[in-house]
Amino acid sequence: MLYGKKDRREASYLEPIFGSKNEDELLPSYHLGKKSIEPRVAYQMIKDDLLDEGNSRLNLATFCQTFMEPEAVKLMSETLDKNMIDKSEYPRTAEMENRCVNMIADLWHAKGPEKYIGTSTIGSSEACMLGGMAMKFAWRKRAEKLGVAVQAKKPNLIVSSGYQVCWEKFCVYWDIELREIPMSADHLSLDVEKAMEAVDEYTIGIVGILGITYTGQYDDIEKLDQLVEAYNQQTEHKVYIHVDAASGGLYAPFVEPELAWDFRLKNVISINTSGHKYGLVYPGVGWVVWRDEKFLPEELVFKVSYLGGEMPTMAINFSHSASQMIGQYYNFVCFGFEGYQSIHRRTHDVAVYLAKEIEQSRHFTLINDGRQLPLVCYKLAEDSTRQWTLYDLSDRLLMKGWQVPSYPLPKNLDHQIIQRIVVRSDFGMSMAHDFIEDLKAAIKELENSHLVFHKETEIKNYGFTH
Repeated sequence: MLYGKKDRREASYLEPIFGSKNEDELLPSYHLGKKSIEPRVAYQMIKDDLLDEGNSRLNLATFCQTFMEPEAVKLMSETLDKNMIDKSEYPRTAEMENRCVNMIADLWHAKGPEKYIGTSTIGSSEACMLGGMAMKFAWRKRAEKLGVAVQAKKPNLIVSSGYQVCWEKFCVYWDIELREIPMSADHLSLDVEKAMEAVDEYTIGIVGILGITYTGQYDDIEKLDQLVEAYNQQTEHKVYIHVDAASGGLYAPFVEPELAWDFRLKNVISINTSGHKYGLVYPGVGWVVWRDEKFLPEELVFKVSYLGGEMPTMAINFSHSASQMIGQYYNFVCFGFEGYQSIHRRTHDVAVYLAKEIEQSRHFTLINDGRQLPLVCYKLAEDSTRQWTLYDLSDRLLMKGWQVPSYPLPKNLDHQIIQRIVVRSDFGMSMAHDFIEDLKAAIKELENSHLVFHKETEIKNYGFTH
């Protein structure tokens, strides 16, 4: 049973946590424990159970945010109980979501609020699903009007082979053919010419990526838009672009505002981004915006009661906390444009510094130098005398606490192993200097020590790449 008054009175003397009988037992794994545990003891036991894993601040594999202002954390903890889906019960929360959509749409050069429509999600994966579904439903309507036998074959979606796994999931879930455009040494992003060659009357859309997960490079979305426009001028079977800006959508507007990748381009009809990446919010929150509500089929919009009226909702997920969305609004209010720009420019400078130091070591060939997305990736320089691999280097860096992934590039280049460093807002120049010193020390140990190296030839992932 739970603690009664007598139990609480006795517990007020606070027996030592590590003198508790509960410390003699393993934490439950398969069945609920028979008895309750004092809250502070349960807290310490679970906290201790989490000790044997990586430090998130030293995790250079993830794009996900690992620091927020204390005031943001306080505000988010105070709103954990608010259900994002309950628009009528929490109208001010719904209004904050709408304000975020407005500000993001403005950053992406959408026209007036009477045109665009958007929503928060629990991350970019859900946002991609929504963007993809909208393209499929809209394609089906257009195709049926033009007499296309929509049941004769699968519709298809075109994307570079550097796609994030959510697009593969989307195609499996909604029975779409995924047409991958292979990356090559000359095109470590989408080969837009080959993408257009893959278009046919069953193409629901083309995905342009603003920050490929593997390399951090941007697809040439402006060039893609030009080719799509030329195609659309010659056929009734129109095709449009969805931009997967999970990483770059809340970064590029502040660092490269002149770069045309968004709704400035005529054929970009929808964009998604992750608030928990360069939107600087803890996981998970994402966003998707359509340039015009006509590109979001009405079948995908559901009405909910809102202050005596109705409010549209189109999210896939239902009940989830509003706290992450409120954290996004806090950041927008607190940082403003200049704050985001200052943070991201410093992040950019750190990435460029890392790239320069890594290149000067002469052990590596840079693939991305961090000048677009603040991501540095590299491969081993050609050197037949070197015995160690990037997997060995990842191992040595992990001994210092740094989590640095090593993995093969996508198909067609999967013989090439690279290593990647993601620079986030909380990775300052001092930490970058410490990392470089540890990197140099790790290389020296690998060069001079008698170690057992990775001898297997199997291509594999070390760490993760999302």
